[in-house]
Amino acid sequence: MKYVLTFVSLIIAGTALSGQSARSLLRNGNQAYQEEAYTSAEEAYRKAIEAEPSARGQYNLGNAIYQQGRYEESLKQFEQAANATDDANVQAQAYYNLGNALFEMQEYDKSVEAYKNALRRRPGDQSAQYNLAQARRMLQMQQQQQQQQQQQQEQENQEQPENQEQQQQQQSGDNQQEQENEQQQQQGNAPPQQQEQQEAPTEPSDKQELSEGEARRLLRIIEEEEQKVMEKLKKQSAKPSRSEKDW
Repeated sequence: MKYVLTFVSLIIAGTALSGQSARSLLRNGNQAYQEEAYTSAEEAYRKAIEAEPSARGQYNLGNAIYQQGRYEESLKQFEQAANATDDANVQAQAYYNLGNALFEMQEYDKSVEAYKNALRRRPGDQSAQYNLAQARRMLQMQQQQQQQQQQQQEQENQEQPENQEQQQQQQSGDNQQEQENEQQQQQGNAPPQQQEQQEAPTEPSDKQELSEGEARRLLRIIEEEEQKVMEKLKKQSAKPSRSEKDW
């Protein structure tokens, strides 16, 4: 029985030391946070949570991470802090900073809900009311911008077939012009003889066609002349040729 009591006493002592260490670490973290040494504050808060998990430790750790610009990472700490306690005031603070982190991430719809949760637990919080109004205004602007982008995209999608048709028509006209240019170029590169034949004007002919009777009469005259020449040559060939004089 003596050993059992001693063992229980050691457990109680260890728990007390652990709680005291966690509170000490939280104080160290708060001191570093006030000095804007957020990295050191984060380290102290993490050790405090390891020693003794608490909503306060989660909340403070979320703040240290938030101050370093790691907004998305801080969300988890604020959510855990809100779920780890029944204290409405602590929950309101956690949701308030959760809304701030979401606002920085431009997730305005979720930021609006976080501020609403903060006001549900602490209705008179003027800072939460102000931030809620700002988040709603930014959400409206964001939605309008998205709507304008969607309308612009739809308009571009409607204009795309028309632009394609115009491009096809333009391309068809360009192809036709290229074909005409090629034909003109081929004509310009034609052989000289062919080019002269194409460019030479047609002149009236001075020749007159003969009738069939005139052609026959002309043929008989030519034949008679040829016959006279032949008879003359025969007479000359019948005479003996004179011998050449010897030397």
